[in-house]
Amino acid sequence: MQNKYDQLVEILKEMKSVVVAFSGGVDSTFLLKAAQDTLGDRAIAITVTSPFHAKWEEAEAKELAARMGVKHIMLPKRLENEALRNNPVNRCYLCKKEVFGDIQQYAVNNGYKWVVDGTNQDDTADYRPGMQALKELNVRSPLLEAGMTKGDIRKLSEAMGLSTWNKPPYACLLTRIPYGQEIKEEDLRRIDDAESYLMDLGFRQVRVRLHGNMGRIEIAKEEFPEILHLEKLEQINQRFRDLGFQYTSLDLEGYRMGKMNDEIEG
Repeated sequence: MQNKYDQLVEILKEMKSVVVAFSGGVDSTFLLKAAQDTLGDRAIAITVTSPFHAKWEEAEAKELAARMGVKHIMLPKRLENEALRNNPVNRCYLCKKEVFGDIQQYAVNNGYKWVVDGTNQDDTADYRPGMQALKELNVRSPLLEAGMTKGDIRKLSEAMGLSTWNKPPYACLLTRIPYGQEIKEEDLRRIDDAESYLMDLGFRQVRVRLHGNMGRIEIAKEEFPEILHLEKLEQINQRFRDLGFQYTSLDLEGYRMGKMNDEIEG
């Protein structure tokens, strides 16, 4: 594992200056820390703020970057791409092409040689059309280049004292809506509000999937005993109704990464 980290450092040194696409998650926080330690002020962070990113996630990214003492830019982005609004199977490609295009433009305008992201070895196992967009834009993934897995990154993050070492994975809000169902900003807001509510109740691994007027809750199976109480279920159902969900369901399979891709794989 140390060999992989040493390789990561060499990759970053060779890059000379980088803009880190920063979400505040496990991978991008670890990459930002490694880049800061290796390149100093020649490494900065950019977080894109948009309707398809959770507000709490943007706030956490801002707080983390400030704590690390890294220059941090917040780039606003609107949901204006009509093709993306139609929510096609390649939505991740369309989204990343726009988002990373904006980050790339900032890097070029401000003299940074590379834009880098936190893709790691484990990410190659799931359906990720967005990786093609990164390739087309010449965005590099140093963690992947160094052969690092999510397990490596968590262990090294813990050793480095990063608070994100055991943070649950989180994906953009577009992944909560089935392919082909139109994306509306008001739907993204209520999904964000619903997930934030469940997190405030103490659930760590949370997804609220939107199916028409129904919200389907996914939580980790080990958290089922916490939710399966009549009073809590009634409380959650009422809150979801207040947010505009006509029906609320609990996915009995529990949370599983990439579950919404089942419809294209099956």
